Amino acid sequence: MDAVTTIDVVLSHLERTAPPVYQESYDNAGLITGSREWECRGVLTTLDATEGVVREAMDKGCNLIVAHHPIVFSGLKKLNGKNYVEKAVITAIKNDIAIYAIHTNLDNIVPGGVNGRMAEKLGIMGGRPMLLKEGVLRKLYCFVPLDHLEAVRSAIFSAGAGHIGGYSECSWSAEGTGTFKGGEGTDPFVGQSGQRHSEKEARVEMVLPAHMSGAVVKAMTAAHPYEEVAYDLVNLANTHPGVGAGLIGELPAEMEEKAFLAKLKEVFQTPVVRHTRLTGRPVRRVALCGGAGSFLIPNALSENVDFYITADIKYHEFFDANDRMVLADIGHFESEQYTVDLLFEVLREKFRTFAVLKSETKTNPIHYY
Repeated sequence: MDAVTTIDVVLSHLERTAPPVYQESYDNAGLITGSREWECRGVLTTLDATEGVVREAMDKGCNLIVAHHPIVFSGLKKLNGKNYVEKAVITAIKNDIAIYAIHTNLDNIVPGGVNGRMAEKLGIMGGRPMLLKEGVLRKLYCFVPLDHLEAVRSAIFSAGAGHIGGYSECSWSAEGTGTFKGGEGTDPFVGQSGQRHSEKEARVEMVLPAHMSGAVVKAMTAAHPYEEVAYDLVNLANTHPGVGAGLIGELPAEMEEKAFLAKLKEVFQTPVVRHTRLTGRPVRRVALCGGAGSFLIPNALSENVDFYITADIKYHEFFDANDRMVLADIGHFESEQYTVDLLFEVLREKFRTFAVLKSETKTNPIHYY
């Protein structure tokens, strides 16, 4: 008999892929309905968890919906079915359907997230974030007796600390003298209770992702010989090169502007691309941001890109391009539609004991005439 896979196991896998700490402060990613303790009987991936998608999940025997957009974004004060949000939530709760949103935290993973998938579809290479996210790194300082330095350091590395760019097992250490006096009931590793003891120690320091702090501290304390481990965790202003908004990269070869616009229409299956005046220059350096990305227009300009592709651009924001680049709006749904495939692949590769399906319900509220 196969072991039961809980929803928590599924969500934990997703959260290793796109840690919740990477979401923006305004976001509402995470488990919106249901319980992490439930058995997972099937997963349906979608862009939007509408009532139609909830009913599709029911019909297909899936009790977990993994959506990009949170169906509850700004909070609910009543649940009486007066709008599409309340209808979806009511239907999910009545039928024990869990809804999980993986939103800006998936946007902020580069190149493996939403923007990376957009870039892949366009053949853009060398993608990196346009705006690096702050507050995602910490530094650990740990004090270790010299004879246990390598064991503790290796345990911390194994738990995920010590990565800087393309380098792993990065740390720094210096020797010094630590002092301590054990109180009543203590059993010190070295020295005697009630007497001050001096010990040759090393101070070890290394960088780690903030979301891995718990696992790193657990590994450190398990490997450390002391009853009470002296350590410090400090938030860093440093940024992570693979975490941030938007993406910038280059096409493998220059393209004429109209040819690139035609490619946008084809790749993103949109009947229209709203864009600023063409510049008459070839297209090579391209920036993009799935969903509403007008906040990154200044970043795209500062990077001297030829095209910036996003969605939900307002009338006056088009003026900001100032003939220095082509600003192209391909539509919100269109820009993020391949996120459904991305989520399907992340889950299908890991879980084989239950169905992982892609929603067939079209959730784009915008139609073109």
